[in-house]
Amino acid sequence: MIEEQNSKSEERIEIEVVAKPKRRQHTAEYKLRILRELDKCVGKGEVGAILRREGLYSSLVSKWREQREQGSLNGLGGQRRGPKVDPNAAELARLQRENKRLKEKLERAELIIDVQKKVARLIGETPLPPNEEN
Repeated sequence: MIEEQNSKSEERIEIEVVAKPKRRQHTAEYKLRILRELDKCVGKGEVGAILRREGLYSSLVSKWREQREQGSLNGLGGQRRGPKVDPNAAELARLQRENKRLKEKLERAELIIDVQKKVARLIGETPLPPNEEN
């Protein structure tokens, strides 16, 4: 009976856990090199051979060709993830800071004017209208 248990434990199957494959990223130089190589193909089956050798799909190559025709070499380099940077964001932030600063300055000026009016009333002098100050 002990021999049966030993033989069963020896018969266990080893399970291999395969790591999750990483998404491949191709440089713009690589993409352009492959496209030039595919453009040179004239014989039957040459394109398929290159695609098999490189492990690429024809749909991916089609996207690369579209990007090349549009002249977007940046598109060949892959697209960046994350929020897009607004080119006017810095200018907007500067204007908002300036607006806030000017509003605070206006509040101080209005406060000073109110205090001057109150002081003038306490002294008994009435301020002259703006046209008669000269």
